Amino acid sequence: MDETAENIIDTPYWLPVWLGGIWDFLASYPFVLGIVILAVGFFVAFLVRRFILFWGLKLTEKANADLMGQLVRMGAGVAAAIIVYLSLVTALHTLPLHEFAITLSIRILISLLILKLIRTGLRASHLFLEMLGRVKDRFAIVEERTLPLFDLIMTVIVIAIGSYALLQVWNIDATAWLASAGVIGIAVGFAARDTLANLFAGFFIIADAPYKLGDYVVLDGKERGEVTKVGIRSTRLLTRDDVEVIIPNSVMANTKIVNESGGRWLKYRIRIKVGVAYGSDVNHVVDVLEAVARKHPTVCRDPEARVRMRGFGDSSLDFELLCWIEKPEQRGLVSHELFMAVYKALGSNGIEIPFPQRDLWVRGMPEKPSCPTKEAE
Repeated sequence: MDETAENIIDTPYWLPVWLGGIWDFLASYPFVLGIVILAVGFFVAFLVRRFILFWGLKLTEKANADLMGQLVRMGAGVAAAIIVYLSLVTALHTLPLHEFAITLSIRILISLLILKLIRTGLRASHLFLEMLGRVKDRFAIVEERTLPLFDLIMTVIVIAIGSYALLQVWNIDATAWLASAGVIGIAVGFAARDTLANLFAGFFIIADAPYKLGDYVVLDGKERGEVTKVGIRSTRLLTRDDVEVIIPNSVMANTKIVNESGGRWLKYRIRIKVGVAYGSDVNHVVDVLEAVARKHPTVCRDPEARVRMRGFGDSSLDFELLCWIEKPEQRGLVSHELFMAVYKALGSNGIEIPFPQRDLWVRGMPEKPSCPTKEAE
């Protein structure tokens, strides 16, 4: 055994005195000492994991048990993994290997540990955000519509920290990589500007929340449907024809959006225009139209339906029945049923629905042309 190996297997300063003799004895057999260190490390990791799981699950059994339980299990797994990796590093130092081989092995082990921590960190951050989203009274900013934004931010942070740690483990200067990343970022920005525009628009939509999942929106008077997904790159609408329309967020951010599910009420108001003949009892017309709305099972009772007279038409008195429904997608069906019910109710109450009429005034008849004479022929 060379001098380097003898220095490697010297008794560690942190080892208790009563274990010094055992260490010195096993130091004569490096491979046996390494196996003993690994066995002790695995045993301690098992005990630490069991301890964290027992007390962690017991303390968090009443607060978001499912999510907190997953976080506790992740924490216990990370603690056990760190202990195992430390035992592996210690065991490597006891083996009579060349310094380069030991250094390379340690760097590989630490790199694997960092990758595991990155993976666990990504899962833990997602669970943590989901847990905050459920506490709506204290963390209103973290909710279902903002989860993708915060999840992306946490992903970038975790990966950036893990990448920097990997570069440090392998003694790689991060400055040159950052400079190269800047140049590459400029090139990618020009090449994928449409994609980046959609991404930034997605951030603004998620933060500003002009609409949310389940809302019925109309885009610039054209597309109308239910918002089924608000992603980072695009927004998806499900139309009444059961056709899914995928719209880039850059378009959504720069178009006029009418949110039929927004406003003071979570309901939608429909308008039924009705014309009755001149000479009709207007109070009776109002009563008949309000009764039609009250009898319809889908029309809301709060707020109540109302009737407004809108003006004097060319051939009719113009009224409008205003009523509310629970879901905007029912607009077409309820309007159809109300139009039919109004027509029947007006007919049964003797109220005439007029049609346009025109009076034709004839100023005079043209003169009858004279018949040609036989001589003219």
